[in-house]
Amino acid sequence: MASHADFVEYVAEQMQQAGSIRSKKMFGEYGLYCDGVFFAVICDDQLFVKITPQSEADFPDLPKAPPYAGARDYFLVEDVDDREQLTKLVRITCEALMLQPKKRRK
Repeated sequence: MASHADFVEYVAEQMQQAGSIRSKKMFGEYGLYCDGVFFAVICDDQLFVKITPQSEADFPDLPKAPPYAGARDYFLVEDVDDREQLTKLVRITCEALMLQPKKRRK
């Protein structure tokens, strides 16, 4: 089941205070970017945020699950209505991802 565009728009609005949020349709689902950094996916109308050591330290109780078969675990954010928590999670995650060395394509 593909995600609905209105759900993606709602989630992006909820985290708009974290930075410049944009979504990109990918393989029938959506990838999310904050200030140009890929940090999350929306699959089957569920939000999955990449796990970093920093975000894991601040959000140890968030459930983890793979967004699709064969994927690594991401945080599964079940409460997308909590704007404050969502903004904090996105900021911490994206700041950590920006500090990681860039992967080179082979």
